[in-house]
Amino acid sequence: MPKVTAHHLMEVFDLELISGEEGIYRPITTSDISRPGMEMAGYFNYYPATRVQLLGKTELTFFAQLNESEKTDRMERLCTYDTPAIIISRGLEIPSQLLVASDKYGVPVMRSKLTTTRLSSTLTNYLENQLAPMTAVHGVLIDIYGIGVLITGSSGVGKSETALDLVRRGHRLVADDSVEIRQEHDGSLVGKSPELIRHLLEIRGLGIINVMTLFGAGAVRLFTPIQLVIHLELWDQKKAYDRLGLDEEIMKVFDTGLPRITVPVRPGRNLAVIVEVAAMNFRLKRMGINAAEEFSERLSSVIEEGDREEI
Repeated sequence: MPKVTAHHLMEVFDLELISGEEGIYRPITTSDISRPGMEMAGYFNYYPATRVQLLGKTELTFFAQLNESEKTDRMERLCTYDTPAIIISRGLEIPSQLLVASDKYGVPVMRSKLTTTRLSSTLTNYLENQLAPMTAVHGVLIDIYGIGVLITGSSGVGKSETALDLVRRGHRLVADDSVEIRQEHDGSLVGKSPELIRHLLEIRGLGIINVMTLFGAGAVRLFTPIQLVIHLELWDQKKAYDRLGLDEEIMKVFDTGLPRITVPVRPGRNLAVIVEVAAMNFRLKRMGINAAEEFSERLSSVIEEGDREEI
């Protein structure tokens, strides 16, 4: 099924369907909105037919000055089999030529009471949100001190148990097991939970628990920007883990890179505290405070002083 259709817009923006009912399930594939002013003047060389067409007072006032043959021609060319919808703003009267053309080509014509500028901005924001690239990742998403932390790892490594401990420490659960990630127009990544498992947490041996029911509405969030990835893996004695924090891993989602920290898991390690501190340290790094780099610089200065003394 298409992500967005004219039928969706009717429900979300309370639009009145005037004509072209057979086309209300045409897919809308772009978030760009077109105001066909040049087209009203007869210039269709670069007509973006696949966009939602928005007609306001300016376009319709100009249209009213045309003769009958020009009016029919403009609306015939405005309505194509690729046009997903035409929306009239301000509750304006709809030209009869548009009604005839919309029924002929099955283009839904809808009317809104909103002003043209406001309708254009709200439509664009909605379509950008709905049409943004989306993928699903196996993991847990937690809001820790305002930092969206995606916890990944193999099944059974302790992701959900860590999330439960973090919720008990006052942080907020966004998603468990499956995290839906969409890329915003500015390149940022936003994660949320599938509606079926929203607010639910699966703990092996305990079963499924409802975090909002147990801990209150303050323990959950519907969505959050993802800024840090923490990957949990079973401790490998043969692997050399980063002990200073100077090495930076990157996890690519779409074309956006997220900083990733690998945390080895073994009995006795308090993963919730480690993840919490990792989020706090990430905030400090964004503020320009990097403990690992400061230590490295301090160590280098001590070595240099020692070399001078030997000379």
